[in-house]
Amino acid sequence: MRAVNYKYLIVIVLLALAVGFAIFRWWRGPLLPSYTVSSMPLVQTVVATGRVVTTSRTQIGSEVTGVVLERLVQEGDEVAKGDLLLVLSSDDVAAQVRQAEAELAELVTSRRPQAKIDLSKAEVQLAQATRNVARRRELAAISAISDEEMEQAEQSQSQARNDLEAARLRAKALASGGVEEALLRERIAALQAQLAKTEVRSKIAGTVLTRDVEPGDLVQPGKTLFTIALAGNTEVHVPLDERNLSRLALQQEALAIADAYPDQPFPTRIDFIAPSIDSQRGTVEVRLSVDPVPEFLRQDMTVSVNIETGRREQALVLPNDALANIKEDTAQVWLLRDGKVQRQKITLGLRGLAMSEVIAGLDNGDQVLVDATSSLVDGERVRTDESATRNESTVTSK
Repeated sequence: MRAVNYKYLIVIVLLALAVGFAIFRWWRGPLLPSYTVSSMPLVQTVVATGRVVTTSRTQIGSEVTGVVLERLVQEGDEVAKGDLLLVLSSDDVAAQVRQAEAELAELVTSRRPQAKIDLSKAEVQLAQATRNVARRRELAAISAISDEEMEQAEQSQSQARNDLEAARLRAKALASGGVEEALLRERIAALQAQLAKTEVRSKIAGTVLTRDVEPGDLVQPGKTLFTIALAGNTEVHVPLDERNLSRLALQQEALAIADAYPDQPFPTRIDFIAPSIDSQRGTVEVRLSVDPVPEFLRQDMTVSVNIETGRREQALVLPNDALANIKEDTAQVWLLRDGKVQRQKITLGLRGLAMSEVIAGLDNGDQVLVDATSSLVDGERVRTDESATRNESTVTSK
């Protein structure tokens, strides 16, 4: 009988202990993870993805119509100013050049000497006609010839004088440096210029980005044959969320990483911030200059950019998930004091997607709940899970 009473007593004691432990646990509050506020170096960055763009590019076309005989470059080739890119058919123009050169040679070797001969002959004929007129006048003075014969002699002299003048003009036009030679040389120059246009050359130094022609194609003026990126400045164009605009400034330094070469980061610097916002995407265009330009960088490469927008040698840092009721530079947290929670208003400094700087409202070593949206009331007791306490030192925005 006594043994039975002992068993009941033990059960009652155990139940009392269990109830007491449960009440004690309830009195202490729920077990919640927390962060410990601490001071540490802090760097705020804005992270975004953009593309590599050369500051200028040019489109190369043909000035004449022709069939492509030979294409000498392709995408990725480096070209210098004056390099031959394309050769077009030129038989017609070349034939015209040869014809004009033959006419010039004929002028020099045949027509010009003949003009000199004709001039000399005209001079001789005029001299003879002049002497004939003088003799006829002597005869007419003694009535040895008729008036009609005298008139014929004078007409012959006048014709000889006109022939001489015509021979002089012709010789002058055909002389070295004369009108005929000048016209032929200008014609040859024009045809040679036309012939030169059948060889399409680069007007700039740069990199061939695109080619839109193959041998056998018929090309016409106005059609783009090649696109060439000018050698020189290279930029990274990045569309950033407009919410980051207040953090951006010209000459801010950034670190860029090409997706194709993740182990080779390179420095960049902001040199342009667009004065307007893309209303459809809610972004602002930012251009970052690249200097020096890595050899591996290519036009239109995808690049990740980390722009440093703020730095603190020492700052109180708190993860953003501990923040509630964020309004401009203020927020609220659940602060733990003596095992109880209370709403605490704080002032924020550097801010990002993951972490924010606390300027006022918290001290080094304070603990705040991880979940800022917990349905608690001021003064409620809670227990903290020390293993869940964590800190970060990088503030990142996108």
